[in-house]
Order: sequence, then C-alpha cells, then structure tokens
Amino acid sequence: MKMKAKIIFLALLPAIMFAQSGLDELVNPKDLIPDIAIDLRYSTPNHSFLNIPNKGNILLPKFYTCNETLVLLKLANALKLAQDYLRTVTLHNNKEYPKGIGIKIWDGYRPRAIQYLFFAIYPNPTYIADPASGSMHNRGGAIDVTLIDLATGEELEMPTLFDDFSNAASLTYTNLTQEVINNRDLLKYAMSTVAHLNTYSAEWWHYNLSDASSYPLQDFQMK
Repeated sequence: MKMKAKIIFLALLPAIMFAQSGLDELVNPKDLIPDIAIDLRYSTPNHSFLNIPNKGNILLPKFYTCNETLVLLKLANALKLAQDYLRTVTLHNNKEYPKGIGIKIWDGYRPRAIQYLFFAIYPNPTYIADPASGSMHNRGGAIDVTLIDLATGEELEMPTLFDDFSNAASLTYTNLTQEVINNRDLLKYAMSTVAHLNTYSAEWWHYNLSDASSYPLQDFQMK
C-alpha cells in the first residue's frame, strides 16, 4: 500500500512542478497577442531619455540588445484581455479607428543589472526602484505601455512622453486637453478595470500585477 501511494505521488509530481513553474514563467507577449506593438525605448540609442524637473532631458544609453521583451505569463494573459477590449473601440474622441485601438509596449522585463545602471543615473526611488530590493520590472511583473491606432500604428496623444518624471505624468494631473485626458482614461480603464492590473499614480504608462513583488528577481539579458 505504501509503495502504491509512492508511485501515485511520483506520477503526479511532474504536473505539480509544471504548475508551480508556470506561475513565474516569462513569455514573449507577441506569442499570445500577435498584434501588440513592441517599441522598447531602451533598445534604441538616442531615442530614450529622462525628463527630470529642473534638470531637463538626460539622454540614456542603449540598455537592451534587441527589441524583444518578456513578461510573466500571468501578465501576458492580462494584457490580452486589455488588447481584446481595445480592439473593439472603433470610435473614440469622435475619431474613427477602423481596426480598433491597441497597446504598444515601451518596457517589460528589465534585467536587474540594468536596474543598477538606471538607478545610478537617477537615484530617485519614486520613479526608479532601488535595485537593492529590485523592481517589479526585474521580475517581469510590470509593463510600461501606451495606446496606438491599430490601422496606422500611430500613438494616441498622451499627457507626456515616456519617462517624463514631472507632475504632468501623474494619473491625477488635469491641466490637459480633454482629448488627452480621455486617452489616458481609456488606457487606465483597459489596463486596470478590464485587465485587473494595478496603476502607479506617478506614471500614467506603468501597470503591474498586484502580486508582482512576490515573483523572483531575474537578471539575464535578451539576445
């Protein structure tokens, strides 16, 4: 009887191990959402900068080796929910979007080594997590995104550019045109209400899993 129980347990072990590993599996969101746009700002030289109040723009080096990203499978599933909803939005701000609206990813998984470099440039934990404890990006549980017209690929106008660390990047900033506020609100609705992701009040582009910090830190570079 004991031997039989042991055999049954061993037979179930691979399934148990697979289920556990699937929780922290990093996947390419393109595999799940073919029409999601990827434009990693840290993979292109001279196209990524920080806008810091009282300091102006700080040009960042090329941190990534390619324009491919990874996210936790759980986050990819949430992104699919958001993209599936946005694809049905064919009229917004009195403008027609014949193929709907879509998501563009600016950043996803970020190696911890890059976090150290990033923090050295601007050691402000309000905007850049201290690499000593690690970022949700270092775990694949956070994503930086904007909206695009799926028919043209053009970005919808948002309050600021990516990595603008001024008050204008806040989700509560109101000194904007109604069109821009509506665009920000549409992104927030798709990502937080439809996809059930958490917001970050200081950055309109940032969304993360509610349990993102519970996943292991990762430190490998995409190639």
